Amino acid sequence: MEGSESIDFMVKYGPWVSIKKMSIDPKTTPQEIVLHLSTIRQSIDRKAFEVLGIDTKSLDELAATFTAGKKKNYGTLGEVLASFGAKDTKAAIEKATAGKENLKKIATTYLFRSLVKSIGFDFDVTPEELQKAFPELKIPKPRGRQKKA
Repeated sequence: MEGSESIDFMVKYGPWVSIKKMSIDPKTTPQEIVLHLSTIRQSIDRKAFEVLGIDTKSLDELAATFTAGKKKNYGTLGEVLASFGAKDTKAAIEKATAGKENLKKIATTYLFRSLVKSIGFDFDVTPEELQKAFPELKIPKPRGRQKKA
């Protein structure tokens, strides 16, 4: 169809398969488009680090220990980031990258993002934040994971 608009995202890389499609018509709201784009971004974010061979699970666990019991506010952000340069952090990054020097800065970026997210902040528009701002939006559930009637 000439003039039709859509968003199509498809990946098949090893065991990772992600297909996200959306047809856009005159009734489609900008919020629906942004919601769809944000779900694509979430799919990509974690996988990008994993595809490089970074152990994101161990870095998420480290971030969780740094932020355990902390309030979710800006004051905590400074406190948590102060622990970021600790010796334990460097050892965890070394382990998460299997000692690959070229991945350390990328793994550090992942850990930084994970720390910030652990205290309730994010760098991007998330589906959850969009749904809070626009309660009428429904986050689509992945196929195969929906409850059977």
